[in-house]
Amino acid sequence: MDNFTYRNPTKLIFGKGQLDALPAEVEQYGKKVLIVYGGGSIKRNGIYDNVIKKLSEINAVVFELPGVEPNPRISTVRKGVEICKKESIDFILAVGGGSTIDCTKAIAAGAKTNADMWDVVTKKAKAEDALPFGTILTIAATGSEMNRGSVITNWETNEKYGWGSPYSHPKFSILNPEHTFSVPENQTVYGMVDIMSHVLEHYFHQTGNTPIQDRFCESILITVMETAPKLLMDLENYELRETIMLSGTLALNDMLNMGYRGDWATHNLEHAVSAVHDIPHGGGLAILFPNWMKHVLDDDNAGRFKKLAIRVFNVEVRNKSDREIALEGIEKLREFWISIGAPATLADYSIDESTVEEMADKTVIASEKYGNFKKLNRQDSLEILKASL
Repeated sequence: MDNFTYRNPTKLIFGKGQLDALPAEVEQYGKKVLIVYGGGSIKRNGIYDNVIKKLSEINAVVFELPGVEPNPRISTVRKGVEICKKESIDFILAVGGGSTIDCTKAIAAGAKTNADMWDVVTKKAKAEDALPFGTILTIAATGSEMNRGSVITNWETNEKYGWGSPYSHPKFSILNPEHTFSVPENQTVYGMVDIMSHVLEHYFHQTGNTPIQDRFCESILITVMETAPKLLMDLENYELRETIMLSGTLALNDMLNMGYRGDWATHNLEHAVSAVHDIPHGGGLAILFPNWMKHVLDDDNAGRFKKLAIRVFNVEVRNKSDREIALEGIEKLREFWISIGAPATLADYSIDESTVEEMADKTVIASEKYGNFKKLNRQDSLEILKASL
């Protein structure tokens, strides 16, 4: 494995009743609080009222930014930055899933710079600081509650990019699995696909001697696959929600990829698709990942796919070549995602060949080649996208 330094400054507060920790966690940063949330589900399920009640215990002055989109937009980020600067906000509280948290990270950084945040997202400017912020997670999916990453969409230019900085870690994240009980079945499915995709992005790398990291990844994949069908039959089961919630955090808090760098080409592809079509991130990943796997599979890297097929999908190896074993594993991944209700083709979102060229263009805006397990170019993007139709 490669040399590495690991540091994660986010305080994780996990379990039932942990919202009680909110007043003391917020109070140390100040009284003027901006709450950021999405379409209003937190008001319907009671989480909003509970948060307001807890903040009243410290006499917080509360401002609100509702309406964060599923693919959070730079226009919403700019609204949040304006509130922070105008009202001298002390602390930002994201109450929601990964989109809300990603938007909050950008607001926090934008509040401490004179640059436009899109310039930071596109790496034309650099975040030098950020307002302190915390999260109350309501959807298990992205892992944004315990990492520095954020993905923002510019709908005016149909661009979607990931960014991050040393300042974009939450100060704390409160994870109560009960807060995910009201997440509907389709969003629960997308979340579990996203979790598995993060693990798979880590798993496909070229660095040697990573047996511990490999087993970490494989165990999370197996656990999610064992849990998913049960959870979809019992959406308010605390233990099942608890398992998926912790899986989502561990999948992307940089513990799995100590000592190596994963691939991330599939996320680049999906960002291009949803920048044009605004589809659910997890749905896009379910469609694209198996096709990326088939596209990059070759004789030199088949061993990696074979290991996954045997250890995670229990593929029988007798009288089969490494490539045959690998392809069977890829197909079993696709079959599993379909079995829990994930989409299989871009046509499931009414996406046809008419925008394939545009989407392929967007995969190589930042660089002519992308991905780490196997470098891809625009032609590769075209082939994977066409295979996904």
